[in-house]
Amino acid sequence: MPYKNRRSSYSTFILIFVVLKIVLNLLAINHFGFHRDEFLHLVLADHLDWGYKEVPPFIAVLAKITLSVFGHSVAAARIFSTLASACIIWLTGRITVELGGRRFAITLACLALIFSPAMAASGYLFQPVVFDQLWWVLTVWLFTKYLNTADVKYLYWIVAAVGLGMLTKYTMAFFTFSLIIGILISKERKLLFNKHVIISALIAVVIFLPNIIWQFVHHLPVITHMKILRATQLDYVKPFDFVMQQLLVHGPALFVWITGFLFLLFSFRLRRFRYLAIAYILIFLFLLQMNGKNYYIFGAYPMLFAAGGFAFERILKRTYYILRITAILIFVVPNLLLLPLVLPILPLKTTLGFFKYTQTHLPVLNFATKWEDLKQHPTTQDYADMLGWEEMAQKVANTYHSLTPEQQKHTQIFADNYGEAGALHHFRKKYNIPDVVSLASSFTLWAPDNLDGKYIIYVDDSDNIERRISPTLESYHKTGEVLNPLAREKGTRIYLLINPSPKLNEIYTKELAKKRLE
Repeated sequence: MPYKNRRSSYSTFILIFVVLKIVLNLLAINHFGFHRDEFLHLVLADHLDWGYKEVPPFIAVLAKITLSVFGHSVAAARIFSTLASACIIWLTGRITVELGGRRFAITLACLALIFSPAMAASGYLFQPVVFDQLWWVLTVWLFTKYLNTADVKYLYWIVAAVGLGMLTKYTMAFFTFSLIIGILISKERKLLFNKHVIISALIAVVIFLPNIIWQFVHHLPVITHMKILRATQLDYVKPFDFVMQQLLVHGPALFVWITGFLFLLFSFRLRRFRYLAIAYILIFLFLLQMNGKNYYIFGAYPMLFAAGGFAFERILKRTYYILRITAILIFVVPNLLLLPLVLPILPLKTTLGFFKYTQTHLPVLNFATKWEDLKQHPTTQDYADMLGWEEMAQKVANTYHSLTPEQQKHTQIFADNYGEAGALHHFRKKYNIPDVVSLASSFTLWAPDNLDGKYIIYVDDSDNIERRISPTLESYHKTGEVLNPLAREKGTRIYLLINPSPKLNEIYTKELAKKRLE
């Protein structure tokens, strides 16, 4: 149908699914506790800059607004994530309309996306992932608008989305190049050959330029970060695993997006949007080659769900009411059973009961509670990463407040990993403790030049004390330990180090200098 003859944008209808997504996220927004990654991103609010070792600066700005406007609660931290998830649903509905879909297509596309385990799991935590997905989906919608209208104003909105996307996560660059190559391969390439495209590209570079400069000033930490990821995580992601994960992470909704992908690739009616299928193939092959994590590509699926909704609307004619209802039930309802596995919509005790039931009666779902150690656990690794943090902060505070006021003046707190450091930074005011020192992740960017306290409260989840540090101390003793049996940090120990020798500071300064150059 020609663009100018369309009668409705179905905006009000799409809002129904936006509200549904918000309600689901609100059910989970305050459960369990902060995730370790949320702590890392929230701490950036107190150290605003044009870049960090793991991420560009966009998440830090959101963290600053969150803490300043909404407060320090778990629910407050997840407000922007919830809004971003809702916007993704809105844009998916709008993409469906741009492809030519109507109410049934919108319904199937949006419901499949809302209840997809992959999208539910990645759409509620305060992490760059959901915002990265948002920029991908927004860029696709703007491209479809541009192709349908040839209105150059959409090019300038595209460049803003790409620029902000690059300031959110560097994967935006790979997706943008995939889209451009896809269009160049397709018959719509003529739309890219005008002066506005060149001007837009220059604007995108200007938006992203401050982060480029920051990277060079700080010795390109993005390269070091990728090397570490490959050595510690990505090398363990096998191509076969990546492919299988893409086929499994959406549950039965697989048949919606894969049908959409095939329609984009082969359908005459969607021939003008074939570049979307080509872009998916390119980004898929790139991440396969790079041993990318499965969620790196999640932002590409909303456009495929939109195409899938359109495809089933064409296949199942208006008179096939029963078949249309059946399709929705088959592709959506089974994912309702998977929802508690990926979205904490139930209280912890109920969730644990759910996991116990599935492990006994539905062993096919046992993959969800198998952690990186390949062992079966009572809960998922993500949920375990939300537990035990305040217990740890309380025990650090107890150690600190057991010292005399004079001793406290000469006390530092050191944490071994970014989750511990982020939690102690977040709870420092509540428990009236000094800010934490750490050499993990971006904490090295603002770490003090010396670790020279007479008393050091050391939080450690390994054997560093016995193996490396004890010879540099007058004495030490353990003052606490994380005991929550469900927490991934269970067993993390808290030590009080007394009168460390200058040798400890030498170890610290050498390590700090090394990490600042990475």
